[in-house]
Formats: sequence, structure tokens, C-alpha cells
Amino acid sequence: MLPCPHKEDNIKILVSPSGFKESLDPQTTANHIEAGILRVVPNATIVKAPLVDGGEGFVEALVSATKGSLEKLIVTGPVGELIPSQYGFLGGDRPKTAVIEMAASAGLRLVPKDLRDPTATTTFGVGQSILAALNAGAKQILLGCGDSGTCDAGIGMAQALGARFYGAEGNEVPAASGGKALVDLAAIDVSGLNPLLREVPIHVACNWHNVLCGPGGVARVFGPQKGATASAVEHLALAMDNFAAICSQTVGLDVRLAPGSGASGGLGAGLMLIGAQLHPRYDIIMQFLLIDQLLDECGLVFTAEGGLDSQTPRGKIPAEVAQRAKKRGLPVVALAGTIGQDAGVNYDVGIDAFASILQRPASLETAIAEAATLLVESAESAMRMIMVGRSL
Repeated sequence: MLPCPHKEDNIKILVSPSGFKESLDPQTTANHIEAGILRVVPNATIVKAPLVDGGEGFVEALVSATKGSLEKLIVTGPVGELIPSQYGFLGGDRPKTAVIEMAASAGLRLVPKDLRDPTATTTFGVGQSILAALNAGAKQILLGCGDSGTCDAGIGMAQALGARFYGAEGNEVPAASGGKALVDLAAIDVSGLNPLLREVPIHVACNWHNVLCGPGGVARVFGPQKGATASAVEHLALAMDNFAAICSQTVGLDVRLAPGSGASGGLGAGLMLIGAQLHPRYDIIMQFLLIDQLLDECGLVFTAEGGLDSQTPRGKIPAEVAQRAKKRGLPVVALAGTIGQDAGVNYDVGIDAFASILQRPASLETAIAEAATLLVESAESAMRMIMVGRSL
């Protein structure tokens, strides 16, 4: 018979996980951890702040975490067809803040497999989403980069907001042309950008290590994943190089190796062109979710991710959460689908205890299918051990 729940405990616990890939999204992960904890301490106050990396699910996770609202709209999708999309507004006591994910308008999932050609796909719909948020009265915008199906350096996005691009013969580059058009780019005119862009700051959550050009440039690193052939990769690499050169020559902007410039097929560079500010993704996401404030109010932290290993301290969500918690002397428990090689290094970044949710040998298919139950039970088990420790 299980011991009675600790009804007298009213501890406040922050639950701030990532998701379990192909199984549980961050919000669902947080819900299951909460359920496990409450089996042990039903009077606990659970504060959930699920974290995402800027890709698919970014808007819904942040809107849900802040009790905000979703806004539906129709945009030009990555292959030029009209598609349904969405953005959101964060809730809470803050200036009216729109949240946008580029994947909702130009994600790889939206590109049919037989049309995956990143020389042709466009970010035009991302610009339309930004425009909709501006027109709806946003005072600031948080935009997430990730899971893109494009490599147009963000010119489609910029065109939707009023920028104009010209070829060597003086001809204007047609809207939503894709990255192939950048090889012949000769001039950029940003004088027609929507004037609201000067008043509304855009903060971009992106992979800080992705750059536009060079051997590690976005075309060569990510082009093949989006369907680019070997020749298309070289064409896109030349296109990115030329775009960077024209940005420097005509508007005085150096995007070639700027941190984050290569995010989402070079969308980072295009966002720099319209005046947006790029940030390492978790730094800015945690600011908008007020993670530091939440940590100040809690006495214990749970985090989680699909795998915990020697790479986790290099920018993965459990380590990012733990480092902030440790500054406040808070204990941190991490739950993971798998525990990889040299996972002990995570003790050095602030994770006090970690455990796999797998309780017996299982196939990947079984682990995915049973992930919800396993996570609830693991959170319960971890919380029971914590309560034993508190009683000593």
C-alpha cells in the first residue's frame, strides 16, 4: 500500500521541461510531470513553463504558458499556395506582445515531399504574419526560428513588409521568388518598409551558431535536409554570398557571419535587414516567459527532455533551466527518456538528480507509446524520494 499523500505540504514547484521528440510536446510533458507530483503532494502549487526552441509548437506553447490568445490567418505558404496559419498574443501583465513561429508559415512540414526545393520555397507568409501582428496593435514581437523549409535569406518575408529587391538589369525581383533569385541580386531598397517596424521591436529566438555564409553556411549545412541537390546547394551558397555582399554594399549591413544570420534558411539575415534583433533562443524565450521571476517564487524545479547526456550542458533546455535555478540555490530534478554517455557532467551545471523514465528494457516504439504513463510515474517516484529526504 502506498504511503498517504503529503497533504500538509504547500511547496511551490516550477515545472519547466522541453518535449520528448515524436512523443510528447513540452506542454503535455509539463502536464504529466504535474500529475505525478500531485499524486504525492496534492497541495503543492505547480507553476508550468514549458520551453520550446522556436520551431513547431512555439506559439501554442508560449500562449498556453502565459494564458494568452491565438490568432488565425491565411498566408502564402512556402510553395506559394494560400494556407491557414496562426500567431498569438502572450497573456500576463506586459506590453501587448505577439508571438510568431516561422514554421507556421514556411516550415518544412508545409512543403510536400515532391516539392522540396529550397531554391524555390519562400518566407513570404512569415512577413504576412508579422504584418498582421503589427496591424493588430502589437507593441513588441517575439519570433521563433526553426523547422524551416526555406533558404531565401528572408527576402520573401521582407517583401511582404515593403522591402524591394532588384536584379542586375534593374528588374524587380518578383515577390516570393525563393532563394534562387538572390544569385542575380544587385540592389536592395528598404525605404518602403512598413513604418510600424520602426516603432515595434522584433526579438528573434534563433540558433546563435547558424551563419549565412562560409563553409558552415546555411546552404551547405541545411540545404540537403530541405531537399536540395548537390548542384542546388552550390547555387544557394552563391546566392547567400551575393545577398550578403549586396546587403553590405547597399544598406551597410554585415550579415555574412553574424551570429544567427543563417537561422531558418537565412531568415535571420532578412530579419536583421528589417531591423529585428537576434538572440540565442533560450535566453530570449526565458525572458519573455519571466523564468527568472518564476524561479524567485519557487522552492524546487523539475525539468525534462528526451535525452540527457554529455551534450546537454551545451545549450539544451535542462541545463539552461538548471543554471538559472542554481544561481538561487534551488534543487533541480531532471527526467529523461534516455540517459546517455557521460551524463554526470550535468551535475556541474546545476542538475542535482536525474533519472530515466524507462523502468524496464523497451523498444523505441513501446517507449514512445507509453511515454505519458512512464513520465507521470517517474515524476511521482522522484517526488516521493524528495519527500523522504525532507523528512530526515
